[in-house]
Amino acid sequence: MSAVLRPTDTETTPVRLDSNNLGTLHITPLDAPLGARVSGIDLRDRPTAAQVLALKAALRRHHILVFSGQSPSDQQYLDFTLHFGTVFTPPRNAPVLGSDPYGNTPDVVRVSNVDDGLLGNYELPAHADHHWTPQPSAGSLLLALEVPAQGGDTTWRNLALAYDTLDEATRREIDGLQLITYNPFLRSKKPLPGGKVNYRTPDIEPVTPWVAHPLVRTHPDSGRRALFLGEGTEVELVGYEPQAGAALIARLRAHLLQERFAYTHRWQVGDVVYWDNQITLHGRTEFDPAQRRVLKRISLSGSTPF
Repeated sequence: MSAVLRPTDTETTPVRLDSNNLGTLHITPLDAPLGARVSGIDLRDRPTAAQVLALKAALRRHHILVFSGQSPSDQQYLDFTLHFGTVFTPPRNAPVLGSDPYGNTPDVVRVSNVDDGLLGNYELPAHADHHWTPQPSAGSLLLALEVPAQGGDTTWRNLALAYDTLDEATRREIDGLQLITYNPFLRSKKPLPGGKVNYRTPDIEPVTPWVAHPLVRTHPDSGRRALFLGEGTEVELVGYEPQAGAALIARLRAHLLQERFAYTHRWQVGDVVYWDNQITLHGRTEFDPAQRRVLKRISLSGSTPF
């Protein structure tokens, strides 16, 4: 088994935050390459200024925050989330999960395999949400209302550690490269004769609109450098020879998918996970279609990657 990697040794020690209006808020790092567990706060209540600042600092450090035993209404859930930013709104010509035929999206997206939900029971590869939009979301919160007995687990991956552990020659090779991630919702309207691809070559007509972002992104708050690449989305390196580009992307994907960068969450009803979409990937295992899985997601607006 690979050793657990962490950005700093200080993150291995639980931090008790019990002063300056923090109340009973507790933030304890997970024994994993990313993530911390949050206790002593109820999302139905209005957080103090000190609590909001502490949670923001914890997200910068740990990249995902796990809350348990929560039961907010949609409005309470939204009110809490808005302390950390505004709701993500995609361009009307760049559909995302939850977009209606006119390009509108709800503030609270129902991620479910039943009723009016938006996803089935199939496996989802590791990805960053809204990667194909001009300003991808900064982060999301996901609330579990119903979970299957088995499966449907979510794995998050630390893209900063993935970048940091690349050899120096590879970092020099990829710094400054631009990557197009093509919109899978648009591609589904123009399916390819040979099926899905994960690297576009010149013989494949691109879907439009598209936007290029840095392959190595700088986090806008922490300054950490991170790979900004998903596991299976259709991508293309700008100005790169196709065969060499496909080989480079395959090599980077194999690297970032190593378990030493990952934390897997087994959902319980009442869990809320808040993740930084700018520095992590997340994916889901499949589950029995006869089982119900109902979650609600709120995504926060982001900025142009640099």
